Amino acid sequence: MKDKKALVVFSGGQDSTTCLFWAREHYGSACAVTFDYGQRHRREIESARRIASEFGFTHEIIDLGALFAGLSPLTDHSRAVDKYEPGQPLPGGLASTFVPGRNILFATIAANRAYVLDCDAIVLGVAQQDFGGYPDCRQDFIDKMEAALASGLDRHIKIETPLMHLSKKQTVELAVTLPNCMQALAYSTTCYEGHFPPCGTCHSCILRQKGFAEAGVDDPLLGNSKFSASEVTHNA
Repeated sequence: MKDKKALVVFSGGQDSTTCLFWAREHYGSACAVTFDYGQRHRREIESARRIASEFGFTHEIIDLGALFAGLSPLTDHSRAVDKYEPGQPLPGGLASTFVPGRNILFATIAANRAYVLDCDAIVLGVAQQDFGGYPDCRQDFIDKMEAALASGLDRHIKIETPLMHLSKKQTVELAVTLPNCMQALAYSTTCYEGHFPPCGTCHSCILRQKGFAEAGVDDPLLGNSKFSASEVTHNA
């Protein structure tokens, strides 16, 4: 597929960063789109901006305003992010951090940008093995979303989900094989609180820690002295 082009929905986190470098390896070229949707902190947007700039990706940031306000602590600052003790099992069912309709809208807007940019595929960093119970991260949703987009466009744009059936351990192992991906992960943001060093107790931090530990790989973010907390302005 080296003669094709992919658009990556890029949050600046671990999974989407891995997908960005996966797309560069598997397609002739890859570009990125980041959505500013009033999320809890600005750090992930700045992470996305920095990674794209330093590693030579064309990058667009789209401001969606407060469209997703409410319900989730990721978009409602009055709600606390759930915390967990080391070794504590993560709960099943739908996580409180679920943002209703987020991936539906992201895929829809990404289809527009992919069409305009003449991309053959959209790449999403969703994985149904995440312990969040997110219905918009499952293979069934992706299959139906791809079919819906194809029916509304005059050409087919494939939705790629390279992490869909991978554990966090396997995602880390994939990142190790992708040129420059581990270096880029040193600037990624996974922590729901947007902290650096990461808080280490939110759902997302626990999964990241578990993945690197099980893979026997040091997380490059934790050794990155260049990524200081003073670099990013947080939301109030």
